[in-house]
Amino acid sequence: MSEESVVPYRSKELLEEWVREFRSQGHAIAGELNVALQDGSDGGDTGLVIVHLQNEFADIYMQPVGLDNPLWEATLTARREDLVLTPYQLAGLAAEIVVAGNLCTFLQFKSLDWDRASGTHLRR
Repeated sequence: MSEESVVPYRSKELLEEWVREFRSQGHAIAGELNVALQDGSDGGDTGLVIVHLQNEFADIYMQPVGLDNPLWEATLTARREDLVLTPYQLAGLAAEIVVAGNLCTFLQFKSLDWDRASGTHLRR
């Protein structure tokens, strides 16, 4: 692959910046929110956003759908057994999932904006 055709990466550093911006807008994250280093197929830093849910022993992983794709997807980790919740715990879990959905949407719009602003698909 020539240098001119290298696709853009949303690095761990860039994603951390976007997560800080999301938090600065007043979004409350009940659990933990991390950006992890993730190696792409060619060894490039593609970043991975992880929400560790407070009201559930599960995580939500967020990443672009594909290497040269500004669309994002979220993966909720599986559970081995049924989960019994009080109405309040269920509402807390629902609130966390709504915030995670808002974050994933925010990251997708930031990616679209970042790709548009770059004007090219060159590695920086």
